[in-house]
Amino acid sequence: MKTVGMKFRYTQLLMAGVLPLVVAGCAASRANKKVSVSPVETLTPDSASEVNVDVTINVPKHAFSRRSRLVVVPQLMQQDSLIAECRPLVLDAPVFYKKMKREKDLGGYVDTLEAQARRVDNGSDLSVPYTEKVQVPASLTGGRVVAVLSTDGCGECSAVDTVDMAYIANLPTLIDPVESLHLNWIEPEFVVRPKIVEGRGEALLQFAMNRYDINLSLGRNREEMNGMLEALGKIVGDSLATLNGVSIYGMASADGSYALNDRLAKNRAGSARDWLVQNLHLSAQDARHFSVGARPEGWTPVLEAMRADGHPDTTQVAEILKKYEGQNDDVAERYIRRLACWNDIRTRYLQNDRKVVYEYTYTLKSFTTDAEMLDMYSKRPDAFNEEELLRVSTLKQTAEEKKEVYRTILHYFPQSQVAANNLAVLLLREGKSEEAGRVIEALEDYSPEALNTRAAVYIYKNDYEKAVELLETNVELPEARYNLGLVKASFRDLPAAYGLIKDYKDVNAAVLALSVNRNEEAARIMEACEDTTPRAEYVRALVKARQGDADAMMDHLAKAVAEKGLRERARTEADFMDYSTRADFRELLKGGEGL
Repeated sequence: MKTVGMKFRYTQLLMAGVLPLVVAGCAASRANKKVSVSPVETLTPDSASEVNVDVTINVPKHAFSRRSRLVVVPQLMQQDSLIAECRPLVLDAPVFYKKMKREKDLGGYVDTLEAQARRVDNGSDLSVPYTEKVQVPASLTGGRVVAVLSTDGCGECSAVDTVDMAYIANLPTLIDPVESLHLNWIEPEFVVRPKIVEGRGEALLQFAMNRYDINLSLGRNREEMNGMLEALGKIVGDSLATLNGVSIYGMASADGSYALNDRLAKNRAGSARDWLVQNLHLSAQDARHFSVGARPEGWTPVLEAMRADGHPDTTQVAEILKKYEGQNDDVAERYIRRLACWNDIRTRYLQNDRKVVYEYTYTLKSFTTDAEMLDMYSKRPDAFNEEELLRVSTLKQTAEEKKEVYRTILHYFPQSQVAANNLAVLLLREGKSEEAGRVIEALEDYSPEALNTRAAVYIYKNDYEKAVELLETNVELPEARYNLGLVKASFRDLPAAYGLIKDYKDVNAAVLALSVNRNEEAARIMEACEDTTPRAEYVRALVKARQGDADAMMDHLAKAVAEKGLRERARTEADFMDYSTRADFRELLKGGEGL
């Protein structure tokens, strides 16, 4: 079985570039019969990264012989590199059609192009529509869709040529979302505020029946009292702290007279106070900061203990407490004592330990001068409040020093919006998106600035969908609006991207204006823009190319192609195609190698 297919001389084709199109069969007299394509348009990939090639292929009569087939294979090219090949168009002249039919019927030939082939009259001018969606790689900076044409059928020759079908313009690839991101650096305002600190603790102490003196040999009394001493001793011994007050509350058993228990609890709190004053070696003046009181323990701990133990009479106790809720504990006790389970309650659920609760406040010294802050930060960062630590961060000079302060702030104030945001920004600038993500995502709530930084982390990770989800809830923040425009541009949602970024009047805004054919707007933006980087000069060259100002275009392009990547890009840029035959243009883009 034989197979009839296409014959292409690819090496010749790729080296030739754009040739005058002549497709011929065996007769050289057909050399003036040229196939053409119309219209040849500049196409921009859509949000699916596709372009729609919709053209008419014009074939003059006798452009190929009656004994041959014309094969048109559209190809996506970037310079001399084949990116993709599209559905072919196959036209069979009358004699070739009959020959192929005979060969299939009698000789067992398999025609690989049969599904695409159509019989035509090559003795007449032909206008054949061709429509195809072409997938364009997102990273493709520019290129062409060319029609590769071949004739086959005489068995002796095969001529190959090309004609342009469309140009591909992918201007959004000039925008690097990561490099262009607008990040929010939050500069904190420093206000001196009183640094009042509150604390609370408790000790579980054992007392002899109806006594309030503290016997350190009972139970864990010594350990519990030493715990109170240690907590308060740190404050009393801190030269930067001023004790404002300590309130100690004693508790007594729920059973017995409420009045008796209240007095007993207050006396037990007084015993704890006297022990602490003595062991803290406080003056009479400082001792006046201590106060005592009583808090009724009530029957709730008893009920909780019975419930945890699964006692069958738990419900009866609960009903009594609910019925007499808000009244003196003596009322509930009177009914609880009547229960059959009273002995159980007294022996198993009345607490042996009596809780002593202590609450305290103190004021830390505030630091006001920069020199004092820097000095004390090196010694006692724990003595700073969040505002003071943020002030220290502004006094540090290098990124490393600032990061160390922000990490210190987050150690003491884990939900600091400013510290988390600014640390994440510094990490992003160093390309450390994973660490930046861990920092910013540890926040429970987000300010608009922190939310924008969190979205930026996703952009660094190429998770654009998640970034859009965050940014679309935050478009009132200018930086978030701009970043959303960057992401929309990467999605090729160009009208939306232009609408979001146009008011910023920068190079990216000009790129997007060109992408949606707002050429005059792009020109105005670049005339006012002070950016003179190679990328900015490249965009100015694009503007001048669209305006038909070849000399100005060449002047700007000469400044742009000092950057190798832009020189390579210019070789396939759709806007420069009209200038590609100029000797000075070709010489400018050589860069050590031929075009």
